Amino acid sequence: MIEEGHNKINERINLKHRLLKMAIADQRMRQSGAMDRSVDEKNTEELKEIIKNHGWPTVEKVGGYASNAAWLIAQHADHDPEFQAECLVLMKAEYEKDRKSVNPKNIAYLEDRVRVNTGRPQLYGTQFFADENGVFQARPIEDPENLDERRRGAGLSSFADYEKNMREMNKKYRK
Repeated sequence: MIEEGHNKINERINLKHRLLKMAIADQRMRQSGAMDRSVDEKNTEELKEIIKNHGWPTVEKVGGYASNAAWLIAQHADHDPEFQAECLVLMKAEYEKDRKSVNPKNIAYLEDRVRVNTGRPQLYGTQFFADENGVFQARPIEDPENLDERRRGAGLSSFADYEKNMREMNKKYRK
């Protein structure tokens, strides 16, 4: 009985470390400015294996940082929008069971990413791009009149504040 408990603890620790290591690789690659799609592809395959064997990595299973790491990997799996949509379904299901299991902000970001990657308007206004003329702007948003209400419901700041921050980040990135 005690040995079984130790095995479960070790399994969770190993899972947590795997997820955090993947997120570190993701962020190092992105911050280097040298996009390497193979990092996203490798992380996606590893997250698929984790989900197959353990389900969605909730806060209860792996802690907040590692759960956020799982979301980050899903968020950056743009090469596999079907997998992103599967992750979104899993995250929403876990959140419905226990509101503390998944960060609602992560659900909002992935919802928008899935919608954008499948040609639909976003709900929360989290996704931006530079058009062919270099104009930085939000991707199309469904029902913009109720945008801030939806954002509040997901624990996000107002769209005006978020847009200001995104534009400032874009200016820094372009320098």
